Amino acid sequence: MSSRPSEWDKYLLGSVLFVSLLLGGGTASGLYTDTLIEILAILSAAAVFSHLPSQRSPHSVLWLLGLAVLLALLQIVPLPSAAFNGLRPKLLLGDTWAAETQFRFISVGVGRTVECLLYLLAVAAFFLAVLRLRVEQVNALLPFFFMGVICNGLAGAIQYSLSNDIAIVGLLPFTISAGLFANVNHFSALLFVSIPFVVYYGLFRGHLLSGSLGLIALLLLLLAAGSRAGVLIGLAITVLSVVFLSARSRASGFSVLVIFVGLSVYTIGAWTKVDADVIDPAFGRGEFARTTIDGIKENWITGVGFGNFQKAYQIYEKESMIFAKFVNHAHNEYLEVAFEGGIPAILLMLSYLVLLVSTLIKDRFDVIQKAAFLSVSFLLIHSLVDYPLRTEALAMTFAYMNAVIFHKGFAERLRRKNEVIEIDHNGDKLFVPIGASS
Repeated sequence: MSSRPSEWDKYLLGSVLFVSLLLGGGTASGLYTDTLIEILAILSAAAVFSHLPSQRSPHSVLWLLGLAVLLALLQIVPLPSAAFNGLRPKLLLGDTWAAETQFRFISVGVGRTVECLLYLLAVAAFFLAVLRLRVEQVNALLPFFFMGVICNGLAGAIQYSLSNDIAIVGLLPFTISAGLFANVNHFSALLFVSIPFVVYYGLFRGHLLSGSLGLIALLLLLLAAGSRAGVLIGLAITVLSVVFLSARSRASGFSVLVIFVGLSVYTIGAWTKVDADVIDPAFGRGEFARTTIDGIKENWITGVGFGNFQKAYQIYEKESMIFAKFVNHAHNEYLEVAFEGGIPAILLMLSYLVLLVSTLIKDRFDVIQKAAFLSVSFLLIHSLVDYPLRTEALAMTFAYMNAVIFHKGFAERLRRKNEVIEIDHNGDKLFVPIGASS
Protein backbone atom coordinates (compact mmCIF):
# COMPACT_ATOMS: atom_id res chain seq x y z
CA MET A 1 0.00 0.00 0.00
CA SER A 2 1.31 3.45 -0.89
CA SER A 3 2.07 5.84 1.94
CA ARG A 4 1.22 8.82 -0.26
CA PRO A 5 -1.55 10.88 1.35
CA SER A 6 -4.97 10.55 -0.28
CA GLU A 7 -6.33 13.49 -2.20
CA TRP A 8 -9.40 13.62 0.04
CA ASP A 9 -7.21 15.12 2.77
CA LYS A 10 -7.19 18.48 1.00
CA TYR A 11 -10.95 18.35 0.46
CA LEU A 12 -11.52 17.54 4.12
CA LEU A 13 -9.34 20.38 5.43
CA GLY A 14 -10.55 22.70 2.69
CA SER A 15 -14.13 22.08 3.80
CA VAL A 16 -13.17 23.02 7.37
CA LEU A 17 -11.70 26.29 6.13
CA PHE A 18 -14.73 27.02 3.97
CA VAL A 19 -17.27 26.21 6.70
CA SER A 20 -15.38 28.34 9.21
CA LEU A 21 -15.61 31.32 6.85
CA LEU A 22 -19.36 30.77 6.46
CA LEU A 23 -20.30 30.12 10.10
CA GLY A 24 -17.40 31.39 12.19
CA GLY A 25 -17.97 35.13 12.11
CA GLY A 26 -19.41 35.46 15.62
CA THR A 27 -17.54 36.90 18.61
CA ALA A 28 -19.82 35.91 21.48
CA SER A 29 -18.98 32.98 23.73
CA GLY A 30 -20.90 29.71 23.69
CA LEU A 31 -21.97 29.82 20.03
CA TYR A 32 -22.99 26.40 18.73
CA THR A 33 -21.55 27.30 15.31
CA ASP A 34 -18.10 27.75 16.85
CA THR A 35 -18.40 24.43 18.65
CA LEU A 36 -19.42 22.75 15.39
CA ILE A 37 -16.39 24.18 13.58
CA GLU A 38 -14.05 23.11 16.40
CA ILE A 39 -15.36 19.54 16.40
CA LEU A 40 -15.14 19.39 12.60
CA ALA A 41 -11.56 20.71 12.68
CA ILE A 42 -10.42 18.23 15.33
CA LEU A 43 -12.05 15.24 13.61
CA SER A 44 -10.67 16.24 10.21
CA ALA A 45 -7.19 16.71 11.64
CA ALA A 46 -7.41 13.31 13.34
CA ALA A 47 -8.22 11.74 9.97
CA VAL A 48 -5.18 13.42 8.41
CA PHE A 49 -2.97 12.39 11.34
CA SER A 50 -3.95 8.75 10.72
CA HIS A 51 -1.70 8.78 7.65
CA LEU A 52 2.05 8.66 7.64
CA PRO A 53 3.29 12.26 7.66
CA SER A 54 4.21 13.62 4.26
CA GLN A 55 6.15 16.55 5.68
CA ARG A 56 8.07 17.13 8.88
CA SER A 57 6.76 19.89 11.14
CA PRO A 58 9.34 22.40 12.47
CA HIS A 59 10.29 21.46 16.03
CA SER A 60 10.24 25.10 17.15
CA VAL A 61 6.61 25.40 16.04
CA LEU A 62 5.65 22.19 17.83
CA TRP A 63 7.30 23.38 21.03
CA LEU A 64 5.54 26.73 20.84
CA LEU A 65 2.13 25.13 20.34
CA GLY A 66 2.79 22.63 23.10
CA LEU A 67 3.70 25.37 25.57
CA ALA A 68 0.58 27.35 24.65
CA VAL A 69 -1.66 24.34 25.34
CA LEU A 70 0.24 23.61 28.55
CA LEU A 71 -0.28 27.18 29.76
CA ALA A 72 -4.04 26.94 29.18
CA LEU A 73 -4.17 23.59 30.98
CA LEU A 74 -2.22 24.99 33.93
CA GLN A 75 -4.88 27.65 34.41
CA ILE A 76 -7.54 25.00 35.14
CA VAL A 77 -5.44 22.77 37.40
CA PRO A 78 -6.18 23.12 41.17
CA LEU A 79 -3.22 24.72 42.95
CA PRO A 80 -2.62 25.39 46.68
CA SER A 81 -4.30 28.61 47.77
CA ALA A 82 -1.08 29.70 49.48
CA ALA A 83 0.57 29.96 46.06
CA PHE A 84 -1.65 32.94 45.24
CA ASN A 85 -0.72 35.03 48.27
CA GLY A 86 0.34 38.49 47.09
CA LEU A 87 0.00 37.59 43.40
CA ARG A 88 -3.33 39.28 42.73
CA PRO A 89 -6.17 41.23 44.40
CA LYS A 90 -8.56 39.29 46.63
CA LEU A 91 -11.40 39.92 44.20
CA LEU A 92 -9.45 37.93 41.60
CA LEU A 93 -8.24 34.98 43.66
CA GLY A 94 -9.94 32.59 41.26
CA ASP A 95 -12.50 29.85 41.66
CA THR A 96 -12.17 27.36 44.51
CA TRP A 97 -12.09 23.63 43.89
CA ALA A 98 -14.81 21.35 45.28
CA ALA A 99 -16.06 24.11 47.58
CA GLU A 100 -12.81 23.96 49.52
CA THR A 101 -10.51 26.90 50.06
CA GLN A 102 -7.17 25.09 50.19
CA PHE A 103 -7.09 24.79 46.39
CA ARG A 104 -7.77 27.43 43.78
CA PHE A 105 -7.51 27.83 40.02
CA ILE A 106 -5.45 30.43 38.23
CA SER A 107 -8.47 31.11 36.05
CA VAL A 108 -11.18 33.26 37.63
CA GLY A 109 -13.66 31.55 35.31
CA VAL A 110 -12.77 27.93 34.59
CA GLY A 111 -15.61 27.43 32.12
CA ARG A 112 -14.43 30.25 29.87
CA THR A 113 -10.86 28.98 29.98
CA VAL A 114 -11.99 25.47 29.00
CA GLU A 115 -13.86 27.04 26.08
CA CYS A 116 -10.70 28.88 25.02
CA LEU A 117 -8.68 25.67 25.36
CA LEU A 118 -11.00 23.87 22.94
CA TYR A 119 -10.70 26.84 20.60
CA LEU A 120 -6.89 26.63 20.75
CA LEU A 121 -6.84 22.86 20.25
CA ALA A 122 -9.06 23.08 17.16
CA VAL A 123 -6.96 25.82 15.54
CA ALA A 124 -3.70 24.04 16.41
CA ALA A 125 -4.99 20.71 15.08
CA PHE A 126 -6.01 22.32 11.78
CA PHE A 127 -2.63 24.07 11.51
CA LEU A 128 -0.66 20.86 12.14
CA ALA A 129 -2.84 18.91 9.72
CA VAL A 130 -2.12 21.39 6.92
CA LEU A 131 1.60 21.11 7.69
CA ARG A 132 1.41 17.38 6.94
CA LEU A 133 0.05 17.88 3.42
CA ARG A 134 2.13 17.97 0.28
CA VAL A 135 2.88 21.37 -1.22
CA GLU A 136 0.39 20.76 -4.04
CA GLN A 137 -2.34 20.00 -1.52
CA VAL A 138 -1.54 23.11 0.53
CA ASN A 139 -1.89 25.19 -2.64
CA ALA A 140 -5.15 23.39 -3.39
CA LEU A 141 -6.68 24.76 -0.17
CA LEU A 142 -6.54 28.29 -1.58
CA PRO A 143 -9.71 27.88 -3.74
CA PHE A 144 -11.65 26.88 -0.61
CA PHE A 145 -10.46 30.09 1.03
CA PHE A 146 -11.45 32.12 -2.03
CA MET A 147 -14.92 30.53 -2.04
CA GLY A 148 -15.42 31.56 1.58
CA VAL A 149 -14.28 35.11 0.83
CA ILE A 150 -16.56 35.29 -2.22
CA CYS A 151 -19.58 34.15 -0.18
CA ASN A 152 -18.85 36.80 2.44
CA GLY A 153 -18.28 39.41 -0.25
CA LEU A 154 -21.57 38.60 -1.98
CA ALA A 155 -23.42 38.76 1.33
CA GLY A 156 -21.80 42.12 2.08
CA ALA A 157 -22.58 43.50 -1.38
CA ILE A 158 -26.23 42.52 -1.05
CA GLN A 159 -26.45 44.09 2.41
CA TYR A 160 -24.87 47.39 1.39
CA SER A 161 -26.98 47.66 -1.75
CA LEU A 162 -30.34 47.15 -0.01
CA SER A 163 -30.41 49.67 2.85
CA ASN A 164 -28.50 51.38 5.61
CA ASP A 165 -29.88 48.95 8.20
CA ILE A 166 -28.01 45.80 7.20
CA ALA A 167 -28.28 43.77 10.41
CA ILE A 168 -29.56 40.22 9.83
CA VAL A 169 -31.11 38.44 12.80
CA GLY A 170 -32.04 34.77 13.05
CA LEU A 171 -29.96 33.27 10.26
CA LEU A 172 -27.04 32.45 12.58
CA PRO A 173 -26.80 32.43 16.41
CA PHE A 174 -25.40 35.96 16.27
CA THR A 175 -26.53 39.15 14.58
CA ILE A 176 -24.86 39.52 11.19
CA SER A 177 -23.59 43.06 10.68
CA ALA A 178 -21.36 42.76 7.63
CA GLY A 179 -20.88 39.90 5.20
CA LEU A 180 -21.35 36.84 7.41
CA PHE A 181 -19.66 38.48 10.41
CA ALA A 182 -21.03 40.00 13.59
CA ASN A 183 -18.38 42.73 13.52
CA VAL A 184 -17.76 44.99 10.53
CA ASN A 185 -14.07 45.33 11.47
CA HIS A 186 -13.60 41.56 11.32
CA PHE A 187 -15.36 41.42 7.96
CA SER A 188 -12.93 44.09 6.77
CA ALA A 189 -10.03 42.05 8.16
CA LEU A 190 -11.06 39.05 6.06
CA LEU A 191 -11.18 41.28 2.98
CA PHE A 192 -7.75 42.82 3.39
CA VAL A 193 -5.96 39.56 4.30
CA SER A 194 -7.32 38.16 1.04
CA ILE A 195 -5.65 40.87 -1.04
CA PRO A 196 -2.10 39.37 -1.17
CA PHE A 197 -3.53 36.05 -2.34
CA VAL A 198 -5.65 37.76 -4.99
CA VAL A 199 -2.55 39.61 -6.21
CA TYR A 200 -0.65 36.30 -6.21
CA TYR A 201 -3.48 34.63 -8.13
CA GLY A 202 -3.56 37.42 -10.71
CA LEU A 203 0.15 38.03 -11.24
CA PHE A 204 1.61 34.56 -10.76
CA ARG A 205 -1.13 32.15 -11.77
CA GLY A 206 -1.84 33.77 -15.11
CA HIS A 207 -5.29 35.17 -14.20
CA LEU A 208 -4.61 38.90 -14.42
CA LEU A 209 -8.13 39.89 -15.49
CA SER A 210 -10.02 37.90 -12.85
CA GLY A 211 -7.43 38.83 -10.23
CA SER A 212 -7.80 42.54 -11.06
CA LEU A 213 -11.59 42.31 -10.87
CA GLY A 214 -11.33 40.51 -7.54
CA LEU A 215 -8.97 43.17 -6.20
CA ILE A 216 -11.32 45.97 -7.26
CA ALA A 217 -14.26 44.21 -5.63
CA LEU A 218 -12.34 43.80 -2.35
CA LEU A 219 -11.34 47.47 -2.27
CA LEU A 220 -14.89 48.63 -3.00
CA LEU A 221 -16.27 46.39 -0.26
CA LEU A 222 -13.73 47.79 2.19
CA LEU A 223 -14.89 51.30 1.38
CA ALA A 224 -18.53 50.28 1.72
CA ALA A 225 -17.88 48.59 5.08
CA GLY A 226 -16.46 51.86 6.45
CA SER A 227 -13.95 50.36 8.89
CA ARG A 228 -11.23 53.02 9.21
CA ALA A 229 -8.53 50.54 10.19
CA GLY A 230 -9.70 48.17 7.46
CA VAL A 231 -9.62 50.88 4.82
CA LEU A 232 -6.11 52.05 5.69
CA ILE A 233 -4.70 48.55 6.12
CA GLY A 234 -6.36 47.49 2.86
CA LEU A 235 -4.60 50.32 1.06
CA ALA A 236 -1.22 49.53 2.61
CA ILE A 237 -1.42 45.79 2.03
CA THR A 238 -2.43 46.29 -1.60
CA VAL A 239 0.53 48.54 -2.32
CA LEU A 240 2.96 46.21 -0.56
CA SER A 241 1.50 43.14 -2.25
CA VAL A 242 2.00 44.59 -5.71
CA VAL A 243 5.52 45.78 -4.93
CA PHE A 244 6.59 42.80 -2.84
CA LEU A 245 5.15 40.06 -5.02
CA SER A 246 5.66 41.54 -8.49
CA ALA A 247 9.45 41.71 -8.29
CA ARG A 248 9.74 38.43 -10.18
CA SER A 249 6.37 38.54 -11.90
CA ARG A 250 5.79 38.16 -15.63
CA ALA A 251 3.14 40.86 -15.56
CA SER A 252 3.92 43.79 -17.80
CA GLY A 253 4.93 47.15 -16.40
CA PHE A 254 1.78 48.62 -17.91
CA SER A 255 -0.41 46.29 -15.85
CA VAL A 256 1.38 47.27 -12.65
CA LEU A 257 0.99 50.95 -13.60
CA VAL A 258 -2.77 50.51 -14.08
CA ILE A 259 -3.00 48.94 -10.63
CA PHE A 260 -1.16 51.84 -9.04
CA VAL A 261 -3.44 54.36 -10.80
CA GLY A 262 -6.40 52.51 -9.35
CA LEU A 263 -4.76 52.65 -5.93
CA SER A 264 -4.42 56.42 -6.24
CA VAL A 265 -8.16 56.75 -6.84
CA TYR A 266 -8.81 54.42 -3.92
CA THR A 267 -6.61 56.55 -1.67
CA ILE A 268 -8.93 59.51 -2.19
CA GLY A 269 -11.90 57.42 -1.12
CA ALA A 270 -10.00 55.98 1.83
CA TRP A 271 -9.01 59.40 3.10
CA THR A 272 -12.65 60.49 3.30
CA LYS A 273 -13.30 57.64 5.72
CA VAL A 274 -10.84 59.00 8.29
CA ASP A 275 -12.02 61.69 10.68
CA ALA A 276 -9.31 62.73 13.09
CA ASP A 277 -11.89 63.91 15.63
CA VAL A 278 -13.27 60.40 16.19
CA ILE A 279 -10.14 58.25 15.99
CA ASP A 280 -9.91 57.97 19.79
CA PRO A 281 -12.63 59.73 21.81
CA ALA A 282 -12.49 59.93 25.62
CA PHE A 283 -14.24 56.59 25.89
CA GLY A 284 -12.37 54.59 23.26
CA ARG A 285 -9.47 52.27 22.61
CA GLY A 286 -7.02 54.48 24.50
CA GLU A 287 -9.09 54.20 27.67
CA PHE A 288 -9.50 50.44 27.15
CA ALA A 289 -5.73 50.09 26.86
CA ARG A 290 -4.99 52.15 29.98
CA THR A 291 -7.46 50.17 32.08
CA THR A 292 -6.17 46.85 30.74
CA ILE A 293 -2.58 47.83 31.56
CA ASP A 294 -3.68 48.57 35.14
CA GLY A 295 -5.04 45.03 35.31
CA ILE A 296 -1.85 43.56 33.84
CA LYS A 297 0.26 45.28 36.50
CA GLU A 298 -1.61 43.49 39.31
CA ASN A 299 -1.84 40.10 37.55
CA TRP A 300 1.36 39.98 35.51
CA ILE A 301 2.66 36.69 36.91
CA THR A 302 -0.26 34.38 36.21
CA GLY A 303 -2.93 36.40 34.44
CA VAL A 304 -6.62 36.03 35.18
CA GLY A 305 -7.28 33.07 32.89
CA PHE A 306 -7.99 32.95 29.18
CA GLY A 307 -11.48 34.09 28.28
CA ASN A 308 -11.94 36.10 31.46
CA PHE A 309 -11.10 39.58 30.24
CA GLN A 310 -14.65 40.87 30.53
CA LYS A 311 -15.06 39.58 34.09
CA ALA A 312 -11.74 40.97 35.35
CA TYR A 313 -11.74 44.24 33.41
CA GLN A 314 -14.74 45.56 35.34
CA ILE A 315 -12.72 45.63 38.57
CA TYR A 316 -10.30 48.19 37.14
CA GLU A 317 -12.79 50.46 35.40
CA LYS A 318 -13.16 54.04 36.56
CA GLU A 319 -16.62 55.01 37.78
CA SER A 320 -16.82 57.71 35.12
CA MET A 321 -16.28 55.07 32.43
CA ILE A 322 -19.21 52.81 33.42
CA PHE A 323 -22.13 53.11 30.99
CA ALA A 324 -25.03 51.00 29.78
CA LYS A 325 -22.71 49.36 27.26
CA PHE A 326 -19.83 47.37 28.75
CA VAL A 327 -16.34 46.59 27.48
CA ASN A 328 -16.10 42.99 26.27
CA HIS A 329 -12.59 43.15 24.79
CA ALA A 330 -9.51 45.35 25.08
CA HIS A 331 -9.51 46.00 21.31
CA ASN A 332 -5.81 45.18 21.52
CA GLU A 333 -5.15 41.46 21.25
CA TYR A 334 -1.70 41.68 22.79
CA LEU A 335 -2.84 43.54 25.89
CA GLU A 336 -5.81 41.22 26.30
CA VAL A 337 -3.70 38.06 26.04
CA ALA A 338 -1.17 39.56 28.48
CA PHE A 339 -4.00 40.33 30.94
CA GLU A 340 -5.39 36.81 30.65
CA GLY A 341 -2.14 34.85 30.51
CA GLY A 342 0.41 36.96 32.38
CA ILE A 343 4.14 36.88 31.73
CA PRO A 344 4.07 33.31 30.27
CA ALA A 345 1.64 34.44 27.56
CA ILE A 346 3.77 37.51 26.83
CA LEU A 347 6.84 35.30 26.36
CA LEU A 348 4.90 33.00 24.02
CA MET A 349 3.76 35.94 21.90
CA LEU A 350 7.30 37.28 21.66
CA SER A 351 8.62 33.81 20.78
CA TYR A 352 6.10 33.52 17.95
CA LEU A 353 7.03 36.93 16.54
CA VAL A 354 10.73 36.07 16.70
CA LEU A 355 10.08 32.72 15.02
CA LEU A 356 8.03 34.40 12.28
CA VAL A 357 10.68 37.01 11.49
CA SER A 358 13.57 34.53 11.69
CA THR A 359 11.79 32.22 9.26
CA LEU A 360 11.44 35.07 6.78
CA ILE A 361 15.11 36.02 7.14
CA LYS A 362 16.54 32.51 7.20
CA ASP A 363 14.55 30.71 4.52
CA ARG A 364 14.02 31.54 0.89
CA PHE A 365 10.30 32.09 0.42
CA ASP A 366 8.02 30.90 -2.35
CA VAL A 367 5.70 33.58 -3.76
CA ILE A 368 2.62 32.16 -2.03
CA GLN A 369 4.58 32.16 1.23
CA LYS A 370 5.31 35.86 0.71
CA ALA A 371 1.59 36.46 0.25
CA ALA A 372 0.84 34.53 3.45
CA PHE A 373 3.49 36.47 5.34
CA LEU A 374 1.96 39.79 4.28
CA SER A 375 -1.52 38.65 5.30
CA VAL A 376 -0.34 37.38 8.68
CA SER A 377 1.66 40.56 9.29
CA PHE A 378 -1.26 42.86 8.65
CA LEU A 379 -3.62 40.68 10.66
CA LEU A 380 -1.16 41.02 13.54
CA ILE A 381 -1.05 44.78 12.98
CA HIS A 382 -4.84 44.94 13.00
CA SER A 383 -4.76 43.09 16.33
CA LEU A 384 -3.24 46.24 17.84
CA VAL A 385 -6.62 47.97 17.54
CA ASP A 386 -9.07 45.06 17.51
CA TYR A 387 -9.54 41.36 18.29
CA PRO A 388 -9.90 39.62 14.88
CA LEU A 389 -8.40 36.32 16.05
CA ARG A 390 -11.27 35.86 18.51
CA THR A 391 -13.46 34.71 15.61
CA GLU A 392 -13.28 31.15 14.28
CA ALA A 393 -13.29 32.38 10.68
CA LEU A 394 -10.18 34.51 11.03
CA ALA A 395 -8.47 32.11 13.45
CA MET A 396 -8.71 29.26 10.92
CA THR A 397 -7.54 31.62 8.18
CA PHE A 398 -4.63 32.63 10.39
CA ALA A 399 -3.79 28.95 10.98
CA TYR A 400 -3.82 28.21 7.24
CA MET A 401 -1.57 31.17 6.44
CA ASN A 402 0.90 30.19 9.14
CA ALA A 403 0.93 26.64 7.81
CA VAL A 404 1.89 28.03 4.40
CA ILE A 405 4.69 30.08 5.97
CA PHE A 406 6.18 27.29 8.10
CA HIS A 407 5.63 24.43 5.63
CA LYS A 408 9.02 22.88 4.85
CA GLY A 409 7.89 21.53 1.51
CA PHE A 410 8.11 24.94 -0.16
CA ALA A 411 11.80 25.33 0.72
CA GLU A 412 12.53 21.80 -0.54
CA ARG A 413 10.71 22.54 -3.78
CA LEU A 414 12.74 25.72 -4.29
CA ARG A 415 15.94 23.75 -3.83
CA ARG A 416 14.80 21.21 -6.40
CA LYS A 417 13.98 23.97 -8.90
CA ASN A 418 17.71 24.53 -9.34
CA GLU A 419 17.92 21.04 -10.79
CA VAL A 420 14.83 21.09 -12.97
CA ILE A 421 13.24 23.02 -15.83
CA GLU A 422 9.85 24.63 -15.30
CA ILE A 423 7.35 24.03 -18.14
CA ASP A 424 3.72 25.05 -18.64
CA HIS A 425 1.34 22.17 -19.35
CA ASN A 426 -2.27 23.22 -19.97
CA GLY A 427 -1.97 26.06 -17.48
CA ASP A 428 -0.29 23.94 -14.81
CA LYS A 429 3.33 24.40 -13.80
CA LEU A 430 5.38 21.20 -14.08
CA PHE A 431 9.03 20.63 -13.12
CA VAL A 432 11.04 18.29 -15.37
CA PRO A 433 14.54 17.15 -14.34
CA ILE A 434 17.32 18.55 -16.47
CA GLY A 435 18.44 15.94 -18.94
CA ALA A 436 15.22 13.92 -18.77
CA SER A 437 14.00 12.50 -22.04
CA SER A 438 10.79 13.93 -23.44
